[in-house]
Amino acid sequence: MCGIAGIFDLTGVRPIDRALLSHINDIQSHRGPDEAGLHIEPGVGLGHRRLSIIDIASGQQPLFNEDGSVVVVFNGEIYNFVDLIPQLQSLGHTFRTRSDTEVIVHAWEEWGEACVEHFRGMFAFALWDRNRQTFFLARDRMGVKPLYYALLDNGCFVFGSELKTLTAHPDFKREFDALAIEDYFGYGYVPEPRTIYRQALKLSPGHTLTLQRGKSLPEPRQFWDIPFTPLPPMREDDAAEETVARLREAVKIRMVAEVPLGAFLSGGVDSSAIVAMMADLSDAPVNTCSISFGDPKYNEAEYAQQVATRYQTAHRVGQVEADDFSLIDELAHLYDEPYADSSAMPTYRVCELARKNVTVALSGDGGDENFAGYRRYRWHGYEEKMRALLPLGMRRPLFGLLGRIYPKADWAPKVLRAKTTFEAMARDSVEGYFHGVSVCSNALRAQLFSDDLKRQLQGYSAVEVLRRHDASNPGRDAVSRVQYLDMKTYLPGDILTKVDRASMAHALEVRVPLLDHQLVEWVSGLPVGMKLKGSEGKHIFKYALQPYLPHDILYRKKMGFSIPLSEWFRGPLLQRLRSAVLSPRLLDTGLFNAAFLREMVDQHASGRRDYGAALWSVLMFEAFLRNQENLGTGHVEMAQAAAR
Repeated sequence: MCGIAGIFDLTGVRPIDRALLSHINDIQSHRGPDEAGLHIEPGVGLGHRRLSIIDIASGQQPLFNEDGSVVVVFNGEIYNFVDLIPQLQSLGHTFRTRSDTEVIVHAWEEWGEACVEHFRGMFAFALWDRNRQTFFLARDRMGVKPLYYALLDNGCFVFGSELKTLTAHPDFKREFDALAIEDYFGYGYVPEPRTIYRQALKLSPGHTLTLQRGKSLPEPRQFWDIPFTPLPPMREDDAAEETVARLREAVKIRMVAEVPLGAFLSGGVDSSAIVAMMADLSDAPVNTCSISFGDPKYNEAEYAQQVATRYQTAHRVGQVEADDFSLIDELAHLYDEPYADSSAMPTYRVCELARKNVTVALSGDGGDENFAGYRRYRWHGYEEKMRALLPLGMRRPLFGLLGRIYPKADWAPKVLRAKTTFEAMARDSVEGYFHGVSVCSNALRAQLFSDDLKRQLQGYSAVEVLRRHDASNPGRDAVSRVQYLDMKTYLPGDILTKVDRASMAHALEVRVPLLDHQLVEWVSGLPVGMKLKGSEGKHIFKYALQPYLPHDILYRKKMGFSIPLSEWFRGPLLQRLRSAVLSPRLLDTGLFNAAFLREMVDQHASGRRDYGAALWSVLMFEAFLRNQENLGTGHVEMAQAAAR
């Protein structure tokens, strides 16, 4: 696990400034505190920060092939490297190390751009082939590892594991993208491939980018997608047995490390399943850790302890109090662009706790997307059945009117929030799903944004992100369709981004067995009834795990990894909220409607409305702006020092 960065001259072979390259590489030193390495030749500069996990003695990067003509910097793990080494050796390649990184350069020599199709793992890497005069970048299938890039006005291409490596370049333009702002307030994050800046992009999951001098920047090429290809019919017991076998194997290959290894244990189904498999595969007690919340509404510690006791793990618990909001500024620095998932705070804390004892931790992320565990999948299925009864032309005016006149009831259980249901029914399938997952609804964003920002948007809406993915959606039913949309947006843009930044802030590597691409492919082909059966999500997963986990773990109500935002904003965070949301820093951007911001704060504080999620989004946008100001001064000073 590491951080990578670099500069490639797309127009010629201008010299690369070593001090500048070292600066943009070291700005992400938290990702790899063990070692740093640079490679520079005319027009090419590659940087690497190393967190040593495999082949600690000889796996330094940048790493070269036999004659030095191919060089790579790599972030991630290739789990099938042990199988690939003899295969490549039989084809004539010579290995100097035992690291998975060296597999990449030889696989590139042998298979070119198709090398990524042979890799099983999480990866983001950049490779320079001097003989072919080709610069190649790739990101893993599910987007576990990040990769940012930008083409500067001077013809230089810059890339890095974090956005701060790009903004640290003195020629990078930190101009906001209006469409990304709309996306952020729609989703709570900026979905791939956009970033908050016009000049920067994310390489989307399952994509590669091939650059050659003298040619324009090409569009990325997709090399993999979630198939949702139906499997042959099978008995439920057979599917359950196969589920456990595939999960066990995905866990096993992720337990290879030369450093202490453990797991997150929240007390939910997914992390508990990972720990159960690890315990069965390990001779020593599994290192586990979890977070305990003071508020019992958010506390799953007792369930985590049940699993820890059953499998006799070396379990550690960290306490997070209800007023643990000291991380707001730290999160803005870590994420580099607006990011509004409040569970980033407990995620940061659990990574902090884990790093005290291990360097690698396995997590249960991806289970809900894979096995249809979110309650919203069930609701979407119900709504789709209702939509099928009436054409959109009839639904839009009828339910649109009901949605407008029906009183809003934020306080009520979802089943009683008829206004929300009416509003969803007035939309088509994609619009309806977006309405359900959006942090700020269309109507709310229309009130929140200034007239100037609306003019810049020119009618663009964040729902277009989902529409773009839905155009190539292989899902054959309502639930599979929205699973696919989540795997393209929410999973990489929110969940995996959150875990990557929180873990790498502590130099902790997190591995995700439930997102093993072979497992994902197989699960996607299961009939939807095996995933969502009646009102029970993850049916086949839970059924398969009955011999391994207590009934209370498998079938209790899902809690999630959340914090009490609404209560905070009516109590200990209210003053900070007022000062931030109504600050000149935020209002001077000209992006927001100041009167409506005041109204949001006042109505939420009084209890008349619940704007908790929306206000958190605004608060984190303000924290991002404050971080921008601090970075601006720091970047200029460091760039000037580097130039000297």
